[in-house]
Amino acid sequence: MGMWNPWRGCHRYSTGCKYCYIHKGDYRKGIDTNIVTKTERFYAPIEKTKNGIYKMKHGQTVYVCFSSDFLIADADKWRMECWEMIRERSDLHFLFLTKRIERFLDCIPHNWKDGYENVTVGCTIENQENADYRLRIFSRLPIKHKNIICQPLIENINLSEYLQDIELVVVGGESDKNARPLNYDWVLQIRQQCVSHNVHFEFRQCGTHFIKDGKSYTLCTRDLCSQARKANINF
Repeated sequence: MGMWNPWRGCHRYSTGCKYCYIHKGDYRKGIDTNIVTKTERFYAPIEKTKNGIYKMKHGQTVYVCFSSDFLIADADKWRMECWEMIRERSDLHFLFLTKRIERFLDCIPHNWKDGYENVTVGCTIENQENADYRLRIFSRLPIKHKNIICQPLIENINLSEYLQDIELVVVGGESDKNARPLNYDWVLQIRQQCVSHNVHFEFRQCGTHFIKDGKSYTLCTRDLCSQARKANINF
């Protein structure tokens, strides 16, 4: 697994961004997250050793822009160069998530056609309103590999209408002392929708405030992912 953040910084975009971990972390460091800047690792995928070998080893999945949004308008002037690197490194598989899926067609290269085989796009949603808006767009886009990311999930969602051509659905709760609760019933209902449509499902993390069998629990941040794994409901 690789990580590539060609730029950093983002703007809160919808209700799912309320307790964004990037904004919280930057606040503690005295950094203004709203300033979007290129990073020193901008050219990471094509950097080479003195022997001319790519430093980023072939065959791995590379997570892109996890400190921002790959489709954020502030980065329009840099994105095409990133697409060129992604195309050059066809031996890597690049994955990025976005809440700005309505910008997708304005952000792709001229040779995109029906998509690059080495790119997965994850459309992030948090409630039914944004699921209906974003996934209707997402379902029509020319993308080879599509994931839906329900994180943070803040209410019950029906995805059944949007699961055609989806490879994976990820569900996770919100992490913050004031986080909105995640109800385990919502997780199980999305799982059942995925099972019914033969779509892979992953329960990524519980929420800080977690409801199961009518009981409310408060969990430590360090335990959110491990507790989700213990549920053993991935499909």
